[in-house]
Amino acid sequence: MSAEDLPLQYARTKRFSLGVPRGFTVSPDGDRVLFLRTASGRSTTGLLWLYEDGEERLLADPLALGDGGEVPEAERIRRERARETSAGVVSYATDAAVRLVVFALSGTLWALRTDEGTPRRIPTPGPVVAPRPSPDGSRIAYVSEGALRVVRTDGTDDRALAEPEDPEVTYGLSDHVSSESLNRTRSFSWSPDGDALLVVRVDNSPVQQWYISDPAQPERPPRAVRYPAAGTANAELSLHVLGLDGRRVDVDLPKEAESHPAGEWTDPAFEYVVHASWDSAGPSAVVQTRDQRSAYLLRIDPSTGATTTLHRQRDAAWLEFVPGTPVRTPAGGLVVTTQEGTRGLLMTGTGVRTPEGMYVHELLGVTGDRLYFTACEEPTEAHVWSYEPGSGFARLTDEPGVHSAAVGGDTVVLDSRTMDGQTVTVLRNGEPAGRIRVLSERPVTEPRPRFLTLGERELRAALYLPESYEPGARRLPVVVHSYSGPGLQTVVKAAAWHHAVNQWFAEQGFAVLTVDGRGTPGRDRAWERAVHGDQLTPVIEDQADAVRAVAELFPELDTGRVAIRGWSFGGYLSAGAVLHRPDVFHAAVAGAAPTDLRLYDTHWKERFMGHPDVQPENYERCSLVAHAHKLTRPLMLVHGMADDNVAPAHMLRFSAALLAAGRPHTVLPLAGATHLVTQEGVTDSLLRLDLDFIKKALNS
Repeated sequence: MSAEDLPLQYARTKRFSLGVPRGFTVSPDGDRVLFLRTASGRSTTGLLWLYEDGEERLLADPLALGDGGEVPEAERIRRERARETSAGVVSYATDAAVRLVVFALSGTLWALRTDEGTPRRIPTPGPVVAPRPSPDGSRIAYVSEGALRVVRTDGTDDRALAEPEDPEVTYGLSDHVSSESLNRTRSFSWSPDGDALLVVRVDNSPVQQWYISDPAQPERPPRAVRYPAAGTANAELSLHVLGLDGRRVDVDLPKEAESHPAGEWTDPAFEYVVHASWDSAGPSAVVQTRDQRSAYLLRIDPSTGATTTLHRQRDAAWLEFVPGTPVRTPAGGLVVTTQEGTRGLLMTGTGVRTPEGMYVHELLGVTGDRLYFTACEEPTEAHVWSYEPGSGFARLTDEPGVHSAAVGGDTVVLDSRTMDGQTVTVLRNGEPAGRIRVLSERPVTEPRPRFLTLGERELRAALYLPESYEPGARRLPVVVHSYSGPGLQTVVKAAAWHHAVNQWFAEQGFAVLTVDGRGTPGRDRAWERAVHGDQLTPVIEDQADAVRAVAELFPELDTGRVAIRGWSFGGYLSAGAVLHRPDVFHAAVAGAAPTDLRLYDTHWKERFMGHPDVQPENYERCSLVAHAHKLTRPLMLVHGMADDNVAPAHMLRFSAALLAAGRPHTVLPLAGATHLVTQEGVTDSLLRLDLDFIKKALNS
């Protein structure tokens, strides 16, 4: 270990994600906790564990079960969308009592009982994806080759409830937009009685077909993918109630919103299914319009398919939904997302809202009359909260950091990340009752960020300086490493891979700065909406303002030598920064950058930019390809050639435009790599190549 530097450790630990317990499920009685974890900080095989009576017990080891086969294509896609870095058991599902557990390994179906602990393979006629048992544990539903099938837990009576009418049709799987941009990974739900399921049908045939090839393997045919780029057709989604007795009821979804906000682009057609589930009150769904400014929460009559609108939401810009909502409380009220002021929760039965200024990240669950959720009042932290009628709101965590939890009965599994590391504590009736081990490695380069609030907009930032640096000794060139896009914060007071990477860059003789600007979560809706119609200019302005502001606090920073680097939206920001603000940013490394915004998916881009045929000026302003002629600074473009999220066409079109404009630049294609680059020998080398490029560009 002593001979290993941070880049190699970073690669071998998959960004320090290995050995971290995750995927917690707490039984309703609070006695059992299921979770996933690899055997160490270097093992890439996910194992299924049980925590009970203060002890951890291994339930399923894929290697002992003979796993080693090929993962089905549908499962490979699901893992890519989920940014899954491990193999083995990567997901599981349980019955209502958390006694029966099912999972898939390389397309084979496995089941076990927590009170027995011996996995049994259940034979199926085809490869298995997304298995889920009925609430009583008597049957298992799963997807195989686009069909939704059920089988008894003893392996008998395997049959299809719905089979695809066309190769482009699937039952029970998420389409690209739902999994990538809406975070809806579940596409079928059992009735509480286990006699029927609510199922999403996806017809991908309207979606344009793209081809992703591997230029390093010319003998292999390209892979066809259905990709709904901005302004093009989405998959057609429908909902169906499928009974075990063979009945099929088509759900009568509304075609378009009846009352809808006016604006430059108005499309009231309901094209998105945000949520679909079945609870004790019956099946329900949330549908959203194409322009994302209206959404209806619908109750579904399972016998007729008729729908009744329970709740409507509208927003002049776009709607976002707190993960975990909507949910029904035992008292019969619904918990939904509020869109005004700071993103929060509304309990429709009582009219109670989370306090203004509290930004809710996720609704964790309901036990009895008590709600659990994560929220922040200070953007660099996230805490676990509860709400109970009569008691009100209570914060359950105190230490600065990012906290989350899983709940069941009187048990709370508290997952806490602070700057000192990560701990998982099991609480019973509010008192510590044990811990679940965290086996991830500590970085060999210890992060030492200084958290700052910069400028008039009070930008949250973190600055990393070399450990041995003495003020006044010499001026430090600056490396900005920000994501600063929607859905992700990097300036958090919690253990995270980017803290270690930024500190490693600092130890090479730099001051490293990361900034969460406008458009990032954790502040309020106005902060997020500031990028509506222009996803580039405000973001670059915030980075430039932060560089100036931090230099006023730390005169040893050399603002005449500033580089910027990032991946995905961070790569887009980096390339945009040297195009539009070469006075501040003197070199850039742009990884997996979406340079032509018309090539990114409908839901994610139209949310911020509108429809490209109606508001083309937004795409022209914010796409990098159109501004390639402005490049005057050193730029390196890095891209995975098997990326099916930000397709390699982004990098190639931008490079072609730069070449046509006579602008020198560097291109680094990664053969066989997807949007999530994790391979040892690539991940570590990339960090060193970034460093080498920046040093040469800044004459450092």
